[in-house]
Amino acid sequence: MKTSILSMIAAASLIVAGTSLAAGMPAAGKAKCGVCHAIDSKVVGPSYKNISAKYKGDKDAAGKIAASITKGGSFGWKLGSMPPKGMGASDTEIKAMSEYIAGLAK
Repeated sequence: MKTSILSMIAAASLIVAGTSLAAGMPAAGKAKCGVCHAIDSKVVGPSYKNISAKYKGDKDAAGKIAASITKGGSFGWKLGSMPPKGMGASDTEIKAMSEYIAGLAK
């Protein structure tokens, strides 16, 4: 019985943690980027957490991520190629999403 209760509490904590990560995500991340990316799992493209880990410790991580989104391409992920500006994201949306992704590594 205690094990069941602890399991339910742990599952609820994970759901809340996942929701809080998504809650800080810019709207474009959900509406445009979310078609091919997820916070912690590969969809068509790599997860946001994997992208942030790739640039962890890089002071210009957000700038490099923004440049990659703007330019489009595969960026060495070998998962196919993202079109330039993804699903038609504006420069403002790209900047916000790049900063969000880079911040996940902190």
